[in-house]
Amino acid sequence: MSNAQRWQWLIIAAAIGWLVWRLSPILMPFMLAAVFAYLGDPLVDRLERLRLGRLRLGRGLAASMVFLLMLLIVVLALVLLVPLIQRQVARFVAALPAYAAWFTHDAVPWLEQRLHLPPSEFDTSTVIAHMREHIGTLGGIAATLLGYATRSGLAIIGVGVAVVLVPVVTFYLLRDWDKLVAHIDALLPREAQPTIRRLARETDSVLGAFVRGQLLVMIALAIFYAVTLKLVGLDVGPLIGMVAGLVSFVPYLGFIIGIVASIIAALVQFHDALHLVLVVVVFLVANVLENYFLVPKLVGDKIGLHPVAVIFAVLAFGELFGFIGVLLALPMASIAMVLLRFLRERYQASPLYAGSNETPKIVSASGEPVAEPPPGDREPPSEP
Repeated sequence: MSNAQRWQWLIIAAAIGWLVWRLSPILMPFMLAAVFAYLGDPLVDRLERLRLGRLRLGRGLAASMVFLLMLLIVVLALVLLVPLIQRQVARFVAALPAYAAWFTHDAVPWLEQRLHLPPSEFDTSTVIAHMREHIGTLGGIAATLLGYATRSGLAIIGVGVAVVLVPVVTFYLLRDWDKLVAHIDALLPREAQPTIRRLARETDSVLGAFVRGQLLVMIALAIFYAVTLKLVGLDVGPLIGMVAGLVSFVPYLGFIIGIVASIIAALVQFHDALHLVLVVVVFLVANVLENYFLVPKLVGDKIGLHPVAVIFAVLAFGELFGFIGVLLALPMASIAMVLLRFLRERYQASPLYAGSNETPKIVSASGEPVAEPPPGDREPPSEP
């Protein structure tokens, strides 16, 4: 690739980045629809290949079936989870005086004794008042938003467009996903097409393993935590379980948050050692289930991100882009990992790595050298 071509591609990339930045306020529904379409495309492909006798489902019918299934799942989740979360938050608010009494009469004296701290006075009534004020507003968020929307015509239009736009765009993306990929492939420069195709396949494999697998792991852990903690007898067990499961994409974060919150809840509610043991058993079983069954079966080893890299990615993207950055941290880190592997291969195959007096060797992603046939036995490159 000549210097002129490199400058042309740099200008094109800069123009696309500037356009995305300028259109970012209206891109969120399209991004959300693209995520749903990406999740549903493999199932559409499978249904499209399915044969019922001599009949074969078309792309449009398969996309319609998957779209209705996804819509049904979203509706059922909202119908089941919203009342459950509301009841759990109400129970937690009602139990705040018990937590405050435990903190004042049990936790603080224990810490003072163990850490040899001087006795201190802690006003729990003020803290409870603030917590009740802010937590109580959670139940009225929907009413507040609805009231604001009724006072603002633009807000009504914006929310209505988003609610309608996401399902519509999702359906059309599901139906035409393969065509869009083919059009993009046809626009790739011929010289770089094999490399871009390879990186796209690896990125799709990594993203598919993360998005689909990790989402299933989070849901499975949330259900397991919620059900088992409820069976143990914790009133706020389902709320703790859902929170612990949803943040389990960060290594050990869901485990730590869940076990600490559950131990405190068990101490406040039961004041005995039996329920503490049961809580610890629940989280130990969940940890074994996650590490030896859920992650190997649902995610596998395709991502290959070290736990330290995962924690760094979440903190870094959260600092740069806020809550949206936290959600996009691991997918973007997975894509960056694919690119870094490719750059490492190129570096290890370059004279900079091998030295000016040695012939560069092609190495695999694991760093092992790849044997090459003699020059006379090499086959000419095939046409794409």
